[in-house]
This record gives sequence, C-alpha cells and structure tokens, in this order.
Amino acid sequence: MMNRIFLPLKHCRFALLFIAAMSLYVAKAQVRQQPLWTADGKSIINSVQGEIVAVEVSDPQQRTVLASRTDLTPAGRNTPLPVVRFSLSEDGKLILINTNTKRVWRYDTRGDYWVYNRNDRSLRQLGASFPESSLQYAKLSPDGKKAAYVSGHNLYVEDLATHTISALTDDGTDRIIHGTFDWAYEEEFGCRDGFRWSPDSRKIAFWTIDARTIRNFLMINNTDSTYSYTIPVEYPKVGEAPSGASISVVDVQQGNTVEMAVPGDPVEHYLPRMEWAANSDELIIQQLDRRQQRSTLYLANASTGSCQPIYRETDDAWIDIKSRWNDDDPSGWEWINNGKEFIWVSEKDGWRHLYRVDRKGNEKLITPGDYDVIGINRIDEARGYIYFSASPENATQRYLYRVKLTGGQPERLTPADQAGTHHYNVSPNGTVAFHTFSSHELFNGGEVVSLPDHNVLVKGQTTRPPATASKAEFFTVTTADGVNLDGWMVKPKDFDSTKRYPVVFYVYGEPAGQTVTDTYGIGHNRLYRGDMAADGYIYISVENRGTPAPKGRTWRKSIYKNIGTLNIRDQAMAAKEILKWPFIDSSRVAVWGWSGGGSSTLNLLFQYPEIYKTGIAVAAVADQLMYDNIYQERYMGLPQEDRTPFVQGSPVTHAKNLVGNLLYIHGTADDNVHYQHAELLINELIKHNRQFAFMAYPNRSHSINEEEGTAEHLATLYTNFLRQHCPPGGK
Repeated sequence: MMNRIFLPLKHCRFALLFIAAMSLYVAKAQVRQQPLWTADGKSIINSVQGEIVAVEVSDPQQRTVLASRTDLTPAGRNTPLPVVRFSLSEDGKLILINTNTKRVWRYDTRGDYWVYNRNDRSLRQLGASFPESSLQYAKLSPDGKKAAYVSGHNLYVEDLATHTISALTDDGTDRIIHGTFDWAYEEEFGCRDGFRWSPDSRKIAFWTIDARTIRNFLMINNTDSTYSYTIPVEYPKVGEAPSGASISVVDVQQGNTVEMAVPGDPVEHYLPRMEWAANSDELIIQQLDRRQQRSTLYLANASTGSCQPIYRETDDAWIDIKSRWNDDDPSGWEWINNGKEFIWVSEKDGWRHLYRVDRKGNEKLITPGDYDVIGINRIDEARGYIYFSASPENATQRYLYRVKLTGGQPERLTPADQAGTHHYNVSPNGTVAFHTFSSHELFNGGEVVSLPDHNVLVKGQTTRPPATASKAEFFTVTTADGVNLDGWMVKPKDFDSTKRYPVVFYVYGEPAGQTVTDTYGIGHNRLYRGDMAADGYIYISVENRGTPAPKGRTWRKSIYKNIGTLNIRDQAMAAKEILKWPFIDSSRVAVWGWSGGGSSTLNLLFQYPEIYKTGIAVAAVADQLMYDNIYQERYMGLPQEDRTPFVQGSPVTHAKNLVGNLLYIHGTADDNVHYQHAELLINELIKHNRQFAFMAYPNRSHSINEEEGTAEHLATLYTNFLRQHCPPGGK
C-alpha cells in the first residue's frame, strides 16, 4: 500500500514532482523514476504531467520546462510519449526517454527508447529497426554522441548523428547473455544493467553470463490454450553449479574485444560488481567465491585484460555486496581523492562500517563504534563529509548522520524530537535534501530541508491515522534463551485487560527483510478484509535473529546454516513469553507470512504445534534444496558438503507434525518459489494423513496479483479462514 503524500496548497501545481521525489522511499515498487538532481544541487528534474521539468527545491514556483508535451509527441501522433524513465546527457542537451515498457521477471526492463535534442527540438527513436519494446538499459555516452543498449541478449551502439547501429556482440542467446544478467543474478544480487561506458566514450565494459549448463525449470500453463504449454525458466537450483560470468571491454570504434583475465574458475565464483576505476584505462571488479565468504577486488587493465588483486576480505558466514545497503542496486563506485581512494563498506569488525581504501588496498576506518551504517546517502567531498543512515540506539528506526571523510565520531542531523524512520535524498552539494519522516504515529512527506542545520525550506504535510484507529505499540521480549527481541503489537479497539483475545503473528524471519520497523502503516494487515482491531484481534510481529536489523554482524549472521531452525526457535520462544500475558488467549493463536514468511509459518506450525493452532502460508519455500543457489548457498552453505541444515530447516521435513489448521496458497506461475514446493509439501501431508486447506492460483507469479479479481479473492480467502479457525473477539 502506498502512503499518500501531501503538500501545502500554494505548492499544489508542483505536488506531483515532490510526490515522485519522495514516494520512491515509501513504495519503491510503484515508482519507476528517481528524480535527477542538477549538478549544482539547486534543482531537481522530473517528469510531471507529460513534461520534463526542472524545479528549484527551495522555491518550487521556479520551474524550467526542458521538454514540453509537444516536444515529446512523435511525428504522426497526437499524444506525447508516456515517460517511464529518463536520463540526461552530461551537458543536459539530450534527454533519453524510456517508454512502452514490458516486464522481465520482476521489473519492466524491456521497452522503447527515444532521444530528445533540446538544441534542435528533434525527437528520434533509438533502435527503430528492432522489434517493439525489445531494447534494454539504453545509455548515452558521456560525450553525448552515441547510445548503447541491449536487445536480444546482444549489445549494440548507435551513432546519434548518423543513426548507424553497430553490433558489439553477435552470439547472444538466452544462454549467452551479453550486457545484462540471468534470473539468479538479477534476483539475488540486484544485477540488471550489465554494461558501462568508459569516461572517454571510447569503450564499453560489459558482463557476459554463460548459462548453457543451467537447466530450465518448466512452469505449465493450463488455461490460456486448448493444449497446455510449458514456460521455461533458466533457474539454478541450490547445489548446482552457477552460471559462469566474465567481463570484457569492447572498443566502440574498432569493435575489438578484450576479456578481463579474472583468476579462478568462473563457475565457482561470482562477479556481482564492476565499474570503471575513475579513469578510462582500468576497471575495478568485485569477485566472490561460490560460498560468498571471500571477496576480492581487482584492478583490471582494459587494454590487456590483466587483473591485479588489491583488496581481500573473508567472513565465516557470508559477505554482502552493495545492493544490500543501496536499495537493491549494486551499481556505482564511491571514488574520492581524484580517484586515488574509494569508500568501502564492511562488517569485518562486527559492525557495518565505512572505510576508505586506496588503490593498493590500504584502508582506514571512518566510522568507529558499536553501531551499523544502514546506507550511504551522499559523499560531499568538497566539504569533507559522508552523509549516512544509522540508528545506534533503536534498531526499528533510522536517522541521518554525517562523519568527516577523515573519520571520527558521527554527528546526528535528524532532529532529536522526530523519533521514527527517516529517508533523505541529499543533493550533490550536500546542502539540501528531500526528507520523509515516518513513524507508527504519522507520515510527513514532500519536505525539503537544508543541511546540516535541518531547517525546513519547503514544508510537507503530516498525515496521521484517524483518531479512532488503533496504533502499534512497541515492546521487547526476552526469550528463555536470553535473547532480546523487538516487536510491535496492535491491540483491539475497546481493549479490556480482563478479557482474553486471539493473537495473530505476522512473520518473515529470513535475511531478506525486517517486519519490526517504526514506520507509518506498521501493524496493518493488507490481506485482512475489515478492521482486525475492531473485530477483536491482537496483531503482533516479532523480529528474530538473522533479519537485517542494524544490530551488528553477530545478530544478522547467527542465522548462517540455521534458516528454519534458529529463527523459528526465536519466534516460538518469543510467542511462549507473549502467551503468558494475561490478555492473550493461548487457544486462539495464528501465524501467517509470505515467501520466507510462508516458510516460517509452516515451520512454526509444524515444529511448535503446541503453540500455533492456525497458520496461513503464502508462496512458501517448502524444501530448501529446491530454491536457487545464490540465495540458499549464501545462507546455508553447499548441500553437497552438508545437507543436514537444509533438511532440518525445511518445512517438508516436519509436515508430519501438523496438528492445527493450515491454509497453504501458491501461484502456479511463480518463477521465484516454484509451484513445485507446494506439490512436495502436499505429498508429504497426504502421506501422513494431515488434513489442510489449499488454494492454487493459476498462472499467478510470486506476488499473486495478476488477473482480474485475484487480490480480492486472496484477501477474502485469507480473512474467512482466519475468522473460521481463529475466531475474533475477547472472552
């Protein structure tokens, strides 16, 4: 659910601009274009009502139209191009527009591209001879003379003056993938755009994925034709060798290509990050071993392909890459000091900290202390600061700090009286930021603040829940194992402490996400039709060890080889303590979750049947040996070395213990957690004569949101099952 953002009426004609600027932090999946800052940091550029405009952040009345609706209307058409994404050339004279997009896996990364020239007001389509919506990741060269893009797994360059198109690769297939990535790299590393222009515009560095050894998983469509047909998904299961990855540099003019000689077997290593090394002669490449426990950085000579290791790091569990703290985007490299050093993030001392590393691998810690850096917001080298997010005192919240590039104690910039979760889009000059402030009590969006003083330049509007709405309460529970776990709780309306109420636990529990955050809308169950609090439910979520809360490496990585065991025990032990509260009815205890949360739901219902009486699991991994290799091997090791953790952590192993009420839900076209998991679990439940309810959604993906009526049907199914088997109301 996207929270709405409001601005004062005097700024209403610019509201869409500011909403787009800030709401990407609120609901990333719904926002396709991040606003672009001008180089001076005084204005942002965005698409507003069919135009591309630049607006001064300190005075939204001041706007410049860079491309009008007329400018963006192709010859022979009556309406402008629907702008999905756009970018500008370095001199700002060319605007690259992405439109008519189509979905590839989770993202709409195929489409058409057009270039608008602000000088002569011309609008021309790139790759006009290619099939409709077949181009991916088009980018203008730094000098603004060419554009490169991927189509049909090959990389092309187009001269903007002559419109001549040249193929830079010609052997691309669904198994030899140039300039982009396969399913697993995209899903688990956030890798999508797989090529980089050199700063001098003469060369392009690009990935090639060799997936020829990866088998297809076949999904089946039974409804869209008389005869069923299969949908192949190139998908490496855990324990199977990954796709091989290589990186090459192609000379755009000459066409000759040099492969970088990265050491090691490409099938036993990953290459999740690559950029030009602050010049046009070298690349910097991150390599992970297959277990993702050893990271090596190489400087690669773009002309010869030779690679020199400059920095190594190891971890007994796993090493996260940049996408982990950069909104699922691993691209970019944080160079400072004229390319002599870069900023690096590591958990090597037990906390996620910032380091500055030179080109020989010498490092200096910038952020000492027992706290985690959540993410980098901006490097303001001119003033000597790094802006970053952290929350040393409360892992459910998030604040803005800055620290000197030379290192030292951080300075909190977020006002002390604004407890909650803050997001900032900091300008290039570090003096202004878009700011959203969210907590369980309010949402404030559309605000512009100056930095470092945090004075409000453009005031946003605060949205609060209705006065009659029940609010989440935060608590900490200590388990029998001595572990302190954060949680939130929404009590029933007209709560009576002398009565006992049913409790519904919402769980995720794996390293991919948190559920206990001090944010607006927390405690709202999107699948429940009605008002849980009004109906008389207590709604609770608890954060177990292993989730990505900013509580240090030990907290996060204790789940290594323990998914399905340690996180499940933490949840169950927390529930045991909660059931001691006098207003909880221990005979009416339900749990639900989606994806990893569905897996946790099944394990809780099966492993602790004395606690959980009802469970609703959606799109769950039933057997960890059937999930993809990058995710599962990162957190559980290699099954060929030790299968025991995979077996012990899988719901199918414990399905025979089902006693309570189970509703299991899965989409048959789930390319992430395959429908295979559902059938494996069903077979095991049948084998042991365990009765349960099941719903398959034909041709729905992991999100189960395709086709008319799906969302309403799923919510109705969920609500009716919960009300039937875990009746609401105090007793």
